[in-house]
Amino acid sequence: MDTLLNKARRVLDAFDADSHVLSLTELARRSGVPKTTVHRIASEFVDWGLLERAGTKYCLGMRLFELGHLVPAQRRLRDAALPHLQELHAVTRTTVHLSIRDGLDVLYVDKLSGHGAVELPSRVAGRLPLYMTATGKAILAYSPPQLVEQVVDNGLTRATQLTVASAGRLRGQLERTRAQLFAVEVEEVVLGVGSVAVPLFSRSELIGAISLTTATSRMNIERMAGHLRLTGDAIGRAVRELERSA
Repeated sequence: MDTLLNKARRVLDAFDADSHVLSLTELARRSGVPKTTVHRIASEFVDWGLLERAGTKYCLGMRLFELGHLVPAQRRLRDAALPHLQELHAVTRTTVHLSIRDGLDVLYVDKLSGHGAVELPSRVAGRLPLYMTATGKAILAYSPPQLVEQVVDNGLTRATQLTVASAGRLRGQLERTRAQLFAVEVEEVVLGVGSVAVPLFSRSELIGAISLTTATSRMNIERMAGHLRLTGDAIGRAVRELERSA
């Protein structure tokens, strides 16, 4: 049943990283909701602070930003991780990502850009497919086999000619990740760019992953993995401390 609540969700989902400001007509087209209904929903969202007016158009409101930062698991992980991510960033001078799983994607909880950083499609609150990214591979490697099957069944679309595109190759990557305790992605998301990642655990529970990303010409995989392991252990301890004090 296409309820009003579902229509409201589709209106919010019409916004994305490339479409921050949308007209009523664009909202109707992108959401598939009739324009008169979009107008009613948008007007109420403006009253609640979920949307803001930008001239004759609309953009996401500050209330959504406030609510997003109240998500307990995300806030706890980011608060525990941030000092260690900053230290990792200072030592390596490369781009640092903190990611969690959301469905079949990695969701970026934090990102610290490196000095002279290469251009990347990642952003805080942005997402990319699990199978394509280093943090995603680190998460998949320590997730139930059923999740890997869901990823494969959903299709492996290429971002570059080097993106993993077969179930066999993906499973091989995950086996290597478990054997060496870190994941590697080379030019699967952006040509000329690679990442190394490690999973994050708290009391043996998988809670996310962290990565270092840089130009492939500057990649030193073993050194990057060493820094990540130390940081990952420190973040795991910090999360446990927060949980004990909560």
